[in-house]
Amino acid sequence: MPRFIITLTAACLMVAALATAALAESVAAGKAAPNFDLTDQNGRTHSLNDYRDQWVVLYFYPKDDTPGCTTEACEFRDDIFEFRRMGCQVLGVSLDDEASHKAFAEKHGLPFPLLADTEGVASDAYGVKTRHGDTYYASRQTFLIDPQGNIAKHYEKVDPDTHSKQIPGRPEEVARRLIDSLAPIIHEPHEGRGGGVPRQGFSGLCLDRDVRHRAL
Repeated sequence: MPRFIITLTAACLMVAALATAALAESVAAGKAAPNFDLTDQNGRTHSLNDYRDQWVVLYFYPKDDTPGCTTEACEFRDDIFEFRRMGCQVLGVSLDDEASHKAFAEKHGLPFPLLADTEGVASDAYGVKTRHGDTYYASRQTFLIDPQGNIAKHYEKVDPDTHSKQIPGRPEEVARRLIDSLAPIIHEPHEGRGGGVPRQGFSGLCLDRDVRHRAL
C-alpha cells in the first residue's frame, strides 16, 4: 500500500507539472491572449475583445490596499499620461470583489479599471492563480497585449516600485522591430517604379506616421 501511494503521488505530481508547463506555453509571448469578461469597480463589464486595435497592460496583483499592491497601482496612476500618450490601456486584476476595488480606487485616486476576478477564471487562464493555505490570490505578474490580441511580453518578475517604468517604451519597441523586419522587403527594387524605398526613410516615415499611429 505505501508503495502504491508513493507511485500515485508521483504520478499526480508529474501530471501537475505537465499541466503547468502546458499552461505556461499557452500564455507565452506570441500566443493569443485569453479573453475574459470581468466587471470593474463601477460595475462595468470589460472584455479583452473591447480593446482590440490598441495596446493593453493587463497586470495581476494579490490584494487591494496592501503595501506592494498599493505601490504598484500608484506607480501606474502616476504614469497614466504616458500610457495614454501611447494609446495603451491599463487594466488591474485581482480576486477582490467590486466593492473592495471601488474603495481601493477611490482611496488612491486610481484612474483605470480594476477588474474583479472573484471566481479566479481569468487568473487561471493566465496561469497566475496561486494559494497560501486556504486563500487563493493572483500572483504579481503582467501581460503586455498587442493590438491584435496577442501577448507581446510576459513580466513574471515584478518589482512594484519600478514596474510601470519597464513598460512605456515597449509598444514603440515592438513597432520598431516590426518595421525593421519589413524594411528589407520594401528596399527590394520594384519593376517600373525606379527601385525601392530607402530603408531609413521608410522606417522613419512608417513608424512615426503610419504604423505607430495604427498600432499604438
